[in-house]
Amino acid sequence: MPVIRSGNPRVTLAVLAMVVASFSMLQSLVSPALPVIQHDLHTTPATVTWVFTALLLSVSVATPLLGRIGDMAGKERTLLLALIALAIGCLLAALAPNVGVLIAARVLQGVGGAVFPMSFGILRDEFPPERVPSVVGVVSAIIAAGGGLGIVLAGPIVEWLGWRWLFWIPMAVVLLSVLLVRRYVPESPNRVPGRIDWLAATLLSGWLIALLLPLSTGRTWGWASARTTVLFALAAVLFAGWIAVELRSRNPLIDMRVMRLPAVWTTNFVALLFGASMFAMYAFVPQFLQVPRAAGFGFGASVTQAGLLMLPMLVTMAVMGSLSGRLAARFSAKAQVVSGSALGLAGALMFAELHDTQWQVAVSTALFGLGLGLAYAAMTSLIVQNVPREQTGAATGMNANIRTIGGSIGTALASSIITGHLQPSGLPAEAGFTDAFLLMAAFGAVAVVLALAIPRARHAAAPVPEPVEELAA
Repeated sequence: MPVIRSGNPRVTLAVLAMVVASFSMLQSLVSPALPVIQHDLHTTPATVTWVFTALLLSVSVATPLLGRIGDMAGKERTLLLALIALAIGCLLAALAPNVGVLIAARVLQGVGGAVFPMSFGILRDEFPPERVPSVVGVVSAIIAAGGGLGIVLAGPIVEWLGWRWLFWIPMAVVLLSVLLVRRYVPESPNRVPGRIDWLAATLLSGWLIALLLPLSTGRTWGWASARTTVLFALAAVLFAGWIAVELRSRNPLIDMRVMRLPAVWTTNFVALLFGASMFAMYAFVPQFLQVPRAAGFGFGASVTQAGLLMLPMLVTMAVMGSLSGRLAARFSAKAQVVSGSALGLAGALMFAELHDTQWQVAVSTALFGLGLGLAYAAMTSLIVQNVPREQTGAATGMNANIRTIGGSIGTALASSIITGHLQPSGLPAEAGFTDAFLLMAAFGAVAVVLALAIPRARHAAAPVPEPVEELAA
């Protein structure tokens, strides 16, 4: 029996919202449970961190590659492939007998990172241009809030059901998503001819891994160690090689002519800084809340209590993100990114200076959430509106990747600062958290300056001109 497509954009939006929410939550669900997983699987702290790092590396490689494949072969098909891989990865993780299998399962789950660029590409295909900013804002808000919601839910799930349910529950949601996508999401009406440049894909994968691996584990290895230094140098060499190959390719994986459009490169730099602040906030605000009162600060909260104290940020993030598209009629996407960057700067500064009571933490994180929700949605909208339709998947995939790279940089720097300020008792020192959040405020200040340089978004992106040598050919 043939599958009937609904062709209803609202249903498509609802299904895609469910898809991105499930993956966004899965990204952050595991982080608070790493100590429990370490104890249960009888492994070391250094090894268990790979449960998080493996997903990060896999997402970084798979997202732009599958984004390009989706633009060529069909977004719905690629989305289904990513969801099936994600479901299998969740099943393997839930049944993992040891940490090695769990890490391999997380690598497979990383293929699911393609749901982000595929969803944005489908939304651009299915909605009229005037509606695109609004629906992109809704989905972007869900992505941003979903990561924080994972932190909130992790504690109750682990305490009541056990850590393996961190994968059983998402697997059920993903399987339902597969059925709904197959039933309600129409196939891509827009395709771009061409083929995958596998040399470019290999170089892209290589420099991403060489960069993210030492960023994620440099604190354990030592920032001045031979492994860290060599990998950073290798990342620089492979990155230069990747740029050279992409500029000469007739079928670029990431079209450098698109990436250097003023609205694209400025937005990507802002995304890098927001990724650094957002991931650091997700990682270290709960840690701050769980610091025992014996340290002279903190609240001695449990994992569940710390998650609940993050709710003000999640609520403001979700509300502002969902309103971003509607605000576009009065405030441009650029104005929203500038305002969001300023709010993020204010929230980080307030947390750095005022964190003695729970209400102060709630207000500062809520302020940060307002900025994140406003700017996160507007940044994605800027990318969608300023690239050719056939480049939507690759461009939004790279934008998501840049946020991930920023997250790795932010968490690595914040972690080094916090662990570099320890009390004689071994407990963290307040100065470490203060300096880390001042660093996030600095990221916000630079983001404001870069956001001011973003050109106004166009409603439709013109095709990128062909290089002179290709026209001559």
